[in-house]
Amino acid sequence: MDARESKGGPDAPRADPVLDVLDRRLVQALMIDGRASFTRLAEVLGVSDQTVQRRYRRMRGEGLLRVVGLPLGSRVGLFESWLRVRCAPAAARAVAGALARRPDIAWVTISGGGGDIHAMTRARTRQDRDALLLDRLPRTEQVREVAAHTILRKFFGGPDPWPGVDFLSPGQIAELTPPAPRPSAGRYVLDAAESRLMGVLARDGRTPRPVLARTTGLSESTVGRRMERLVEEGALFFDLELIPRHFGYETEATVLLTVDPARLAEVGTALAGHVEVPFAAAVTGPTNLLAVLVCTDTVHLYTYLTERLGLLPGVRQIEVIPALRSLKRAGMLVTGDRLTDPPDPGV
Repeated sequence: MDARESKGGPDAPRADPVLDVLDRRLVQALMIDGRASFTRLAEVLGVSDQTVQRRYRRMRGEGLLRVVGLPLGSRVGLFESWLRVRCAPAAARAVAGALARRPDIAWVTISGGGGDIHAMTRARTRQDRDALLLDRLPRTEQVREVAAHTILRKFFGGPDPWPGVDFLSPGQIAELTPPAPRPSAGRYVLDAAESRLMGVLARDGRTPRPVLARTTGLSESTVGRRMERLVEEGALFFDLELIPRHFGYETEATVLLTVDPARLAEVGTALAGHVEVPFAAAVTGPTNLLAVLVCTDTVHLYTYLTERLGLLPGVRQIEVIPALRSLKRAGMLVTGDRLTDPPDPGV
């Protein structure tokens, strides 16, 4: 227990974590291969298995990181949309909290002046998506406006490791990088066992095979083969979620860009190469490109906007919306700058 927590009670703020170079190298290694064994991680990092296990369990136990296994929405047929919900500022926390408790919502952030909520949906069916957008949200008291923007194409995010944590050598990165999924077209239809498997991995991507076998009703060997097939088919990827400020990134923002259609792919591809951008996608609506920015501070944000983003050819308009508070990231709840378990979808 943190000393500050032991003195001030469970609701007292915890001190910022102290992460050394080995911690950060382990974080980057897990970004590259979230299911890599402790033995493999230890070999690449040049330390003992016990050291890797101890470091990982400490950081995970403190809510600093979480490996999650997630479906690739476009491959398994999820309906992904970016939502912008405007409500009375006094109601923002309640509305955002209700969204965060929904299993079909992956990200929730309170932005702008406090009454601006951004969320990412991952609905399994069109009916589920429409029920939220056309029924639940419009009927919610204090909600003034709902805008939904379909994700058309992701330029960066999902399976792509974010380069904002950069402590490994090129050789170590090459050793850890798994084979790329084989190119596949069309939809991959999950069966009941695979859906249960995905549900467990979404809460903890490093869940041991025996636990996965008990949950799915499959043998351990079958679980291993199913996971390998899902990854090879591009239906499943393992992501490492973290709180950027623990790694020196204090400023987050959503950026909406209006880009000449002929330049959209060019600008999106350029954003995918910027360390400040952990997510970028083409979207529907009056602005056609959405990006999430992570910067060390507001000076860094200003420099990026004026010296890099604003100079890209085809960018006609930029709206910058600062993030005030994250409530959910990649399906994980955020409590006091720590990642906590998502709501049980069965409740």
